[in-house]
Amino acid sequence: MSQPSSTESEPIDSGDGRDHAGDSAGDSGNGGSGGRVVVVGAGPTGLLLAGDLAEAGIPVTLVERRHAGLSNLSRALVVHATTLEAFDARGIAADLIAKGAPVQSLRLFDTAVVDVSELPTPYPYLLVVPQYETEAVLQARLDRLGVRIRYQTEVVDLRQDADGVTLTVQDADGTREERAAYVVGTDGHNSSIRRLLGVPFPGHTVVASVMLVDAVLTDPPSLRIATNTDGDKFAFVAPFKDGYHRIIAWDQSHPKAESEPVDLAEVREILHATLGTDFGMGEPRWSSRFHSDERQAERYRVGRVFLAGDAAHTHSPAGGQGMNTGLLDVANLSWKLAAVLRGRAGEALLDTYESERYPVGTAVIKGSGRLLRAAQIKVTPARKLRNAAMHFALQRPAVNHRLGLALSGLWIKYWAPIGAHELTGHRAGDVPLAGTPARLFEAMRGGGFVLLAPEDLHKTATEAGVKAAVPTDGGPVRLVRPDGFIAWAADAPSAEEAGLAIGAAGA
Repeated sequence: MSQPSSTESEPIDSGDGRDHAGDSAGDSGNGGSGGRVVVVGAGPTGLLLAGDLAEAGIPVTLVERRHAGLSNLSRALVVHATTLEAFDARGIAADLIAKGAPVQSLRLFDTAVVDVSELPTPYPYLLVVPQYETEAVLQARLDRLGVRIRYQTEVVDLRQDADGVTLTVQDADGTREERAAYVVGTDGHNSSIRRLLGVPFPGHTVVASVMLVDAVLTDPPSLRIATNTDGDKFAFVAPFKDGYHRIIAWDQSHPKAESEPVDLAEVREILHATLGTDFGMGEPRWSSRFHSDERQAERYRVGRVFLAGDAAHTHSPAGGQGMNTGLLDVANLSWKLAAVLRGRAGEALLDTYESERYPVGTAVIKGSGRLLRAAQIKVTPARKLRNAAMHFALQRPAVNHRLGLALSGLWIKYWAPIGAHELTGHRAGDVPLAGTPARLFEAMRGGGFVLLAPEDLHKTATEAGVKAAVPTDGGPVRLVRPDGFIAWAADAPSAEEAGLAIGAAGA
């Protein structure tokens, strides 16, 4: 990396309207950074991370290359159950659900149907909602927390040392250096932060000339989400709440440059070839053309700099898991950064971000790839065999359930040490509680760990600065992390054992 030009160093604007340049954290082990985190990229992943850090009381700066008021391309359209659970724990799930269309089943190849209505979650459906609506909900949360986005600001260089990261940024006022304790690149598949770190992003393009169209259908499909392929051609149709439908289509036998406008006649032809009708598709309000890669950064952490979301992994749109995976990345990372910056945990906790999330990214890429390759079978007998096999398999409730878990992210389990309770590393789920709040996701609001335990252990939790609640599900004692996963569990622990577990978890 090049050395930045010599300019006067200015204190970073935390985004909360306060000047943190004199914070004590800046004078004790943070190399003048004030314990600040700079988040680069204000898409959904960056918006969630900045909100989490601000809610935890961590000074945060969110920078974005775009002009204010310009939305990212609205590619993401499905929010899965695990993401809705994370939003519920932040008190914003209802805001997003009000903007979306819940869908409990989707048609895959021909007559194969995946039913997600029985998933073990308060949100047993796919929420179809434009990405800009998800961003609006996350932006509103930032507004409530007093965090401002610094638009037209680009990080052009960085260097780091034992105490922090020095960034060279360009904005309307010119080029200067700024200091941060940590930096997180949430700046998409063309991440400048990943490039500045020199982290390889191996992979390849898996589908080119993908067309996105938002249009009204006068005769929409009977199943709310429909998708099918005839080999070269692929189509996906899903409803928005406002009466429009999102159509994803491609024809690999006639790929076109991404700079070419979307040809509606071509989209209608693809719909007819794959789903038997164009559903009376009208003129679009929005359309786009892009390509899709399968890539994963070789590292998610380099010293004090992290990668998350599309900056860390990208894959085909099959399964609709891209944005969701990125949001869960930063739900995992945010509380760990807060714990370290508050002095409640050592630097080693930050290594668990990569060790926990890297395998998830790999699994999502592989799963999405399998769906895509199944959709790209070109030989007619093989396609008929695929359709029949999928139809037969998905009629079995156990298979249908497993595929629903895979699509929704409810399968995720993190590593647990040998000898740990069997629940350690699993999702906690929305546990019912005695009293108020009445359920775990409500108790998690505002951040922090929650100890689910009988009242005789509550004093131990309170003394450690951890919230405590009495579960009514008859389960064991559980220490729930801010991202909704179980850090520790025991069937009948003593107060001393509970206290040691809370301390070890960085709570």
